Amino acid sequence: MMKQSTSLALMLTLGLSAPMAGAQETAAPAATADAPPAASAEGPGTTYVKETHDDWEIQCLRTESGSEPCEMFQLLKDSEGTGTAAISIMALPGNDDAAAGATITTPLETLLTQGVKLKIDSQEAIALPFNVCSQAGCYSNVFLKDKDIDLFKKGNKIAMTIVPAAAPDTPVELMISLKGFTAAFDALPKPAAQ
Repeated sequence: MMKQSTSLALMLTLGLSAPMAGAQETAAPAATADAPPAASAEGPGTTYVKETHDDWEIQCLRTESGSEPCEMFQLLKDSEGTGTAAISIMALPGNDDAAAGATITTPLETLLTQGVKLKIDSQEAIALPFNVCSQAGCYSNVFLKDKDIDLFKKGNKIAMTIVPAAAPDTPVELMISLKGFTAAFDALPKPAAQ
């Protein structure tokens, strides 16, 4: 299980709720002499897309130190084109245990006991447990070994299945495209071992 902290993956997945938040737009209050200036849209703590490789984006987090952590990201859409879930992958310092960490984010009201099922092409499906839920969604974190990364690089797609708590007999299948995975993973900055 990956350590739970305010990671880039968590900050990016909080953005999944942004379309709902934008539904009730209100004018920002005018700045006054006593109020601090508003945070810059490009200041520390904001994210940006550094590169796009087919169906994967490399998103980075601006920091005050200038050392900007980056991860691969893909928004998963349902059959109607609505952003429903997300996957993000961050390279880890080289060690024997894991080459990367992945975070899968699903909507609230996902049936947690069923976990997230992933099936790469014709391989047998694996089930991953959920680790935590927040107001933005539920998260399944997993370490990826070199052999897992190789499977992703050789694959075409991953069928991801989640089960809604309100309709447990109607699983939802989403597709994670692996188009551009190799280029995006190879372009990810590799953090230095500590």
